[in-house]
Amino acid sequence: MPGRQSRRSVLATIAALPSAAALGACGGGPSGAVAARGTGAAAAGGGRRPTRITCWSALRGSQDVVDAFNRTHDTVQVDFQQVPAGSMGGYAKLSNAARAGNAPDVATIEYPQIPGFAIDGVARDITGLVGDRLRAALLPQALGLTTFDRRVFGVPLDVEPMVMHYRTDLFAEYGLPVPRTWAEFEEVARTVRRKAPGRRLAAFATDGAPQFASFAWQAGAQWFDTRAGAWNVSFADAPSRRVAAYWQRLIDQDLVVVNAVDGRQYDAQIVGGRVLTRLSGAWEAGAQMNARPAQKGKWAVAPLPQWSPSAAVLGTHGGSTFAVTSGSRHPEAAMKFIEWQVSHPDALRARLAGGTSSQYPAAPGLVAVGRRAFDRGYYNGQDIYALFEQEAHKIRDGWTWGPRMSASLTVMQDGFARVGGGRGSVIDAVRATQRGTMPDLRALGLATTEHST
Repeated sequence: MPGRQSRRSVLATIAALPSAAALGACGGGPSGAVAARGTGAAAAGGGRRPTRITCWSALRGSQDVVDAFNRTHDTVQVDFQQVPAGSMGGYAKLSNAARAGNAPDVATIEYPQIPGFAIDGVARDITGLVGDRLRAALLPQALGLTTFDRRVFGVPLDVEPMVMHYRTDLFAEYGLPVPRTWAEFEEVARTVRRKAPGRRLAAFATDGAPQFASFAWQAGAQWFDTRAGAWNVSFADAPSRRVAAYWQRLIDQDLVVVNAVDGRQYDAQIVGGRVLTRLSGAWEAGAQMNARPAQKGKWAVAPLPQWSPSAAVLGTHGGSTFAVTSGSRHPEAAMKFIEWQVSHPDALRARLAGGTSSQYPAAPGLVAVGRRAFDRGYYNGQDIYALFEQEAHKIRDGWTWGPRMSASLTVMQDGFARVGGGRGSVIDAVRATQRGTMPDLRALGLATTEHST
């Protein structure tokens, strides 16, 4: 397809150390240079028609954002298409469009999928288009998740620190302290089972491989890295084994429910108060408001328990980025739209206009905008954005998602489903994930190593 990078060049970008010449380009120019260098025919002035670009996204509120951009910009106009979420929806559509040579200019891609779309030549290397002003506006840990060997393949929109949502009324009824450590969390889980046999503190999500990844990330795991020009894979490293053993103990002692969290069963458990906490990204505060308005005033948000209170770190759960596709004929216009989306207050206001989003922006300068736009009534006036801001700075830098993360997480969840059925163990599922991941990486022609299995 025209303008698409070859797989070989993308593999060299991600899996090998960059050349000195490439490193010299990493700083980019000033962010304003994107507009100054032109956005197609419109940049020439003289009343010419604006450059039109296309954007595909599954994110709620995206049409409102595009409408706000189009009202306030003359040189670039955006044609928007809402696409389904997930690997079998929007991602499959994007891959097929790229192969056919008609991908959009801009696409929303979640963090775990960025490496795969880069390797497949769908996401463009935009290092030279990410200027200093945009870099300075973004939380470094967020930009790090879209950067591989100093090459940038996506611009973060939001970054979602893992937090604990909990039922304040039930915590008060049973005299439960808000746990600060995972050891305390286990003790509270025992208390809940003893005082309220029909309730449990939390769920072990059999469809929750992304949640497990966040727990492992927090504990110090490093499932992937690209040192020495290879993809080094270590799903069952010591921190991951620690996390697996912890949740296995809670499962074996019947301290948590074990089922999927995306479905009617879990929804009934939350509505009925049979599960007292939800461990997820900051975004779920808004999702809870939207899904269960009758529980207004019964929830609060607290920091995720830590392994050690003296070493507070976190992983993320959720979050999206914007990529410029390799087939885009207007990459600078696309970057102008992306930069406005992720850093301009009007963009966030437009996205939050529906009143049911609590995304934490990857640009810290927009936190105050989110705080003002968010209705605190559901959480009894709690300033949840202040909490998210505090927690976002705990995100451990250096985590790398793998080249075929959707497939890897599916293997893990298949193993977790067996755990839910009383077969196998959490660590068995983790080890199976590594075994299932390696053939895909080798089929891509990637240099690989395996560790700690």
